[in-house]
Amino acid sequence: MSDDLYRGVIPYLNVIGAAEAADFYKKAFAAEEITRMPADDGKRLMHCHLKIHDGSLMLSDVFPEWGYDHQPSHSFTMMLVVEEADPWWERAVAAGCEVISELKVEFWGDRFGTLRDPYGVMWGVNEPAKAK
Repeated sequence: MSDDLYRGVIPYLNVIGAAEAADFYKKAFAAEEITRMPADDGKRLMHCHLKIHDGSLMLSDVFPEWGYDHQPSHSFTMMLVVEEADPWWERAVAAGCEVISELKVEFWGDRFGTLRDPYGVMWGVNEPAKAK
């Protein structure tokens, strides 16, 4: 495995239903699964490492018995900066993401829109303005 997947800041999500979330991210965001580690209870995931658009995303189930209670996403957005936003947007919406703000040209010149996935995580899709 490439060491590049371990560089920079890696988001680590704690969700209810991490195995289902990982499978959802494969459909919605073309995620590639790198590692999956089930918890001892056989019901939850202790750890899952995904690769999305050449970057890492890690997630696990919540473990309240270890101090990791569920806290719904409300103050962060997972940002995808892509050359062509439409395929990413359409795939995510078709998979079940809720449109929060439509994909459109924003005041700063980029095409941008936001989505919420079924696990409560906000996603931004950003297509930088093309140089003229």
